Amino acid sequence: MNPPSLLPQIQARLHELADPETALGSQRFFKTGPGQYGAGDHFLGIKVPVLRRVAAEFREVGRDDAGQLLRSPHHEARLLALLLLVQAFDQGNPSERQAIYDLYLGATRHINNWDLVDASAPYIVGAHLAERERSPLYLLAQSASLWERRIAIVATFHFIRRGEFADTLGIAARLLSDREDLIHKATGWMLRELGKRDLAVLETFLQRHYRAMPRTMLRYAIERFPEERRLAYLHGTV
Repeated sequence: MNPPSLLPQIQARLHELADPETALGSQRFFKTGPGQYGAGDHFLGIKVPVLRRVAAEFREVGRDDAGQLLRSPHHEARLLALLLLVQAFDQGNPSERQAIYDLYLGATRHINNWDLVDASAPYIVGAHLAERERSPLYLLAQSASLWERRIAIVATFHFIRRGEFADTLGIAARLLSDREDLIHKATGWMLRELGKRDLAVLETFLQRHYRAMPRTMLRYAIERFPEERRLAYLHGTV
């Protein structure tokens, strides 16, 4: 039997917390103007720490409610849905985790900004694939969707934390020619995280690819390098 729906209570809480002034700032920050990556998105004006408290309050929400919330026109409602799904995945049994993973990959059109991806992809997609075959990530990396490509690389953060780097490197190599700055940033970020754990592995990858890497990707990847080494990569004198 499905649990009673908490969706009306959640929606009422979100509207209670809404702040129009904060919403205007969020619309600018998340680039919602015509032609920008977040074009047309709508904001209630609720900050992330507040949403995390709401997620904790409604920890027992059903998967169906979270799935409906993920289809909301409001950015914060979609982020809350993802936070709820991450909680449910973490607590779930194998069949529940499979259902959440399937729901997630069936709803990527709603996971349509960088913060939504980053708050969820490692904890659902990466965690689900940790003990499975990783080919779904490579399919996502080839997607026409900017957000699915970002899911592919950011999901590998879960593997990086386990000391597993092959998929991060493999997907990063496939994204070297990507045209989107948000992919350059995400890939450089994952490479930097890998380098924190094994600098030699990162350097091997960089020495093979740094000349072909988009500048933003390279800058993110080498951000924590000593100044002399960082400048050598930037100037092509490694």
